[in-house]
Amino acid sequence: MDLAGLSYLDRLPAHYLGEYELLLRILCSAVIGFLIGLDRTHKHKPAGVKTYTYVTAASALITIVSINSAGLYSTMFDKTMMDPMRLAAQVVTGLGFIGAGIILKDGAKVIGLTSAAMIFFAGGVGIGIGAGFYTLILFTVAAAFLFVQIGEWTERREKRKNSKSIAHAADDIQEMSQGM
Repeated sequence: MDLAGLSYLDRLPAHYLGEYELLLRILCSAVIGFLIGLDRTHKHKPAGVKTYTYVTAASALITIVSINSAGLYSTMFDKTMMDPMRLAAQVVTGLGFIGAGIILKDGAKVIGLTSAAMIFFAGGVGIGIGAGFYTLILFTVAAAFLFVQIGEWTERREKRKNSKSIAHAADDIQEMSQGM
């Protein structure tokens, strides 16, 4: 297995585990998908633990198969050119299809947009882990979860501030109507 292009930390599992490192990739992607799914299930969203676990594990599996089959089959015949990420690129198309099915529009209200984005994100996590980029993916997941938490805190704060403004405006209108 060619590990050129991977960081030192990303090459360590392959060095110690050999071919079993591919199993670690599937396991890592499934665990990350499970954690993403727990977060979504906790928020009572339609796509949950099973969906995200399947998306990340399947994306990692397809990426592993794509990379390894390109290396294996390109040596069978002379002048055979193979793209190791071709199957992984098709995963992105499939994720777009799944994401589009999650998004619903009801008048001016759109629901499921974040769930669709999370499906796309989970697929990217699976592809990255499948390609062996542990460090990059773990950093990306941590950064995304951190900024999502900050965003949720900010949204809650804004809602409280807006509801107080509305309550004050209602009090002002009531006082004005009593003064007439």
